[in-house]
Amino acid sequence: MTEHDEGRRRFLTAGGIALGAGAIALSGRVDAKPETALTRIAFGSCADQEKEQPIWEAVLATRPELFVFLGDNIYGDTRDMGVLREKYRQLAAKPGFQKLKAGTPLLAIWDDHDYGENDAGGDFPMKEESRRAFLEFWEEPKDSPRWTRDGIYTSKMFGPRGRRVQVILPDLRFNRTAIARLDLGKQNYKEWEEAKKAAGQFVPGPYARSPDPAATMLGMRQWTWLEQQLSLPAELRIIASSLQVLADFPGWEAWINYAHDHQRLIETIRRTRANGVVFISGDTHYAELSKLDVNVPYPFWDLTSSGLTEVWPVDVPNANRVGAHVREPNFGLIEIDWVAKSPRIVLQALTQSGKAAIRHEIVLADLSAR
Repeated sequence: MTEHDEGRRRFLTAGGIALGAGAIALSGRVDAKPETALTRIAFGSCADQEKEQPIWEAVLATRPELFVFLGDNIYGDTRDMGVLREKYRQLAAKPGFQKLKAGTPLLAIWDDHDYGENDAGGDFPMKEESRRAFLEFWEEPKDSPRWTRDGIYTSKMFGPRGRRVQVILPDLRFNRTAIARLDLGKQNYKEWEEAKKAAGQFVPGPYARSPDPAATMLGMRQWTWLEQQLSLPAELRIIASSLQVLADFPGWEAWINYAHDHQRLIETIRRTRANGVVFISGDTHYAELSKLDVNVPYPFWDLTSSGLTEVWPVDVPNANRVGAHVREPNFGLIEIDWVAKSPRIVLQALTQSGKAAIRHEIVLADLSAR
């Protein structure tokens, strides 16, 4: 069965959360009807299960037809699966999350903290056990290939011909090779950071861009799968990435740290003539909108939404940023106007009060390969 076929059937099941003894039974998850055209897709990342999560009221007020969790959905940070499952139970107990789950279809991918360790990659020894905890919590059907493939990447298709929305969720952890680090000489990063701050200098993140063509986040099998997905017919494609795709070099984890993968993504979109691609991303603990319009088949946009609870006030460079950072709890919202003469997409980052701190409108026809 192909991913396209999976998108044409029920993909969300009813029932409680299968987390063993003490699991919290929630109301059954609603089904997303694949034949219905989506017009409101909300998304977010970075939700600390130990904190209050009042932002869900603002999310629910937008009446999303789908919510996409972009990773760091809990802060697990453990190799003890009992601890990890307990942290999932804490999220399950949040009233706002319960309301969202009861009335809104959900899709989810992980990032490092719900994968198991900060900035972890393919060498994380508990990745199979973590996969099981993740898929149990999100109630993945037992016949889903996410249980057995090399990672939890997945794709879903919604809507009739002419209004098809494809949501692609790559796994940037399971197969990731080691990330390149800055050469700090004999200093460790903390010492170097303190020295730079004392000198009044900007402090970048600890990671460098790897020129190694073998360095990868996806792995070969996932690349083959992604190319197949981008070859399917769709009017709008949302690539839901746990890490920023277009930020030019933040110094922290991002696609750009894997220079070969980053270029390969652009070339794959160009080669497959995959029109209508929009990126959404998380991880950063601030929201921003990025644009890339050089050496791409059409302008690329990446709306980063982070975090649902987490805020990081540090100024981070990004030459592709459009507008300013949003440094308060936020979530993303994509609104699609299919009935306009020229269908339009509105990208927004909304704060806890429901205010649109970022808003940008795109004509869908402008996302077409030249």
